[in-house]
Amino acid sequence: MGIAEIGFIGTGVMGGSMAIRLLQHGYKVSIFNRSRHRATQVVAAGGNWVSSIAELSSRCEVLITMVGMPTDVEEVYFGPTGILEHARADSYLVDMTTSTPTLAVAIANAAKARGLHALDAPVSGGDVGAREGRLTIMVGGSEADFAAVQPVLACLGGNIVLQGGAGAGQHTKLCNQIAIASTMMGVAEAVVYAQQAGLDPQRVLSSIGAGAAGSWSLSNLAPRMIAADFAPGFYIKHMVKDLGIAVDEAKKLGVPTPGLSLSYRLYSHLQELGEQDSGTQALVKLLDGTLPFADDKKAFAEGKKTTER
Repeated sequence: MGIAEIGFIGTGVMGGSMAIRLLQHGYKVSIFNRSRHRATQVVAAGGNWVSSIAELSSRCEVLITMVGMPTDVEEVYFGPTGILEHARADSYLVDMTTSTPTLAVAIANAAKARGLHALDAPVSGGDVGAREGRLTIMVGGSEADFAAVQPVLACLGGNIVLQGGAGAGQHTKLCNQIAIASTMMGVAEAVVYAQQAGLDPQRVLSSIGAGAAGSWSLSNLAPRMIAADFAPGFYIKHMVKDLGIAVDEAKKLGVPTPGLSLSYRLYSHLQELGEQDSGTQALVKLLDGTLPFADDKKAFAEGKKTTER
């Protein structure tokens, strides 16, 4: 498939770096973002600003969306000014937002009815993976559609796997978030334990990171915790969104997820305390005493809201 132009919607922490990667690989990229100032870096790198989703959809063979919430995905795709109404026939729609499997299936069905090709392709790898083109990409859709857009996805990551039909990419991303949920709690606890034991936390990482405790979170986020660097590679508000979706989907499947549920409550509590725009590594603040663990520990243990704002 010869691609004359790629449309990219959502140029935030992750999306901006992804759009720049496509430009660096020689693609013509047109962009739209609700806040134009968030697209400044992409425009400076050669991206073409387009003033509406409708215009962007009508001119591009491939449209990639990387927005925040499932409600944002729904707004971008459906409605009189959305992608589905204005996309060119036979174009490819790739939603890389972490959203719900149900919405992914709805988009795929609506796209098929309009002669369009839709894939759900959420990613993992954080801001570093987006900048360096090392994202893991989990794809749901048909084999033919996957093959058609794989050269584009290869600019963004190296671990790209078709997991199944529509919605399978989103289900796989939820598996990823479930695994991360408990890992992040362990990483934060280990950092605080090392500090309280009078150890050099960075030296501790050099030992445990090379053994069975090693993980992406330990290697990439524990150093940020130690340095009190809470800039977002991945926002807490998006973690709360992802874990909330995972909790709901696990309930539908009848899967017990105690680690996921506890992590969801911890991150929700951080959001209540005003940390929604911090990176997920700010979880350590609840454990090192920077922020109150809970106003009412019994209420927290029972999963009830603990802080009024």
